[in-house]
Amino acid sequence: MDASQYKDYVLVILFVKYISDKKRNDEGFDIDIPEDCYFKDFVSLKGNPNIGEEMNKKMAVLAEANQLGGVFVADFEDDTKLGKGKDKVETLSKLIAVFQNENLDFSKNRAADDDLIGDAYE
Repeated sequence: MDASQYKDYVLVILFVKYISDKKRNDEGFDIDIPEDCYFKDFVSLKGNPNIGEEMNKKMAVLAEANQLGGVFVADFEDDTKLGKGKDKVETLSKLIAVFQNENLDFSKNRAADDDLIGDAYE
């Protein structure tokens, strides 16, 4: 896939990692993270043959809980961009693994405005 499209997938996982880390340290954090939609729940999907479908479901629940419909444009079931079968599972599992680095912790980040996706991208 084109690099300009790959960023959509990276930013979604980065966003989930960011809000999960923030919520862990700040219960007053304004983003509602429904049960089973934390980063750890995405990690548990690694190697799952239905990883793309399950990621899409989690993102839909997260978007609905926060009135973010149409914000997340990445389709984790797109065979043309992510491959089919085992290739898709491997690609998505590796993408999630990139953000599992224990040195990557956003819990102390002090982004103060409401542009979380933009802040995460920067």
